[in-house]
Amino acid sequence: MSARDFGTIIQIGDILVSEDVVCEYFACDYAACKGRCCIEGDAGAPLDESEPGQIERCYPAFSPQMSPAGRAAVDAKGFFEVDRDGELVTPVVEGSCECAYTHFDGDGNALCAIEKCFEGGLCHWRKPMSCRLYPIRVTHLTGGGLALNLHRWGICADAYEKGRREGVRVYQFLRGPLTDCFGEEFWEALNAAAEHLSLEGED
Repeated sequence: MSARDFGTIIQIGDILVSEDVVCEYFACDYAACKGRCCIEGDAGAPLDESEPGQIERCYPAFSPQMSPAGRAAVDAKGFFEVDRDGELVTPVVEGSCECAYTHFDGDGNALCAIEKCFEGGLCHWRKPMSCRLYPIRVTHLTGGGLALNLHRWGICADAYEKGRREGVRVYQFLRGPLTDCFGEEFWEALNAAAEHLSLEGED
């Protein structure tokens, strides 16, 4: 019997990582979903306390990429709102779950206006880290630690299937964002733990 049968938790410093992050397959399939994560859900995207200020500073650069309804939402609500759990999230368009910072291309596909601006070299800051790290969700623990867990959402079914087809695990798909957020040493330690779990699973 392997450690996986008991739901392994990987600890790297003060960060706890669920085994799903290293064992589950995932590779975003934008061609299938058309960016539905930008326009569906219970609330806007989670924000770190430092991110509303970054959004405000970059807003003049990326706001032309937003829809009129998105700009109206920011005018009415500001650069963030507070969800029912008391967490900071991006504002949503009134009467919908559409993130105010959504950009729609000519075919109606949803993209992030902030990221589009960043990729064009017009904005120094990327989209919120919660979006870049998805499907990982970060929880702040009592005592100052962090927990990284896999968030499962039906609209990402194609991404899980694509990951399985291509042999890409969640943590591998998210190497860039994980490194940007937690450092290269963290990712290398996570990769080593994943390889160890994989070997145990073969026993």
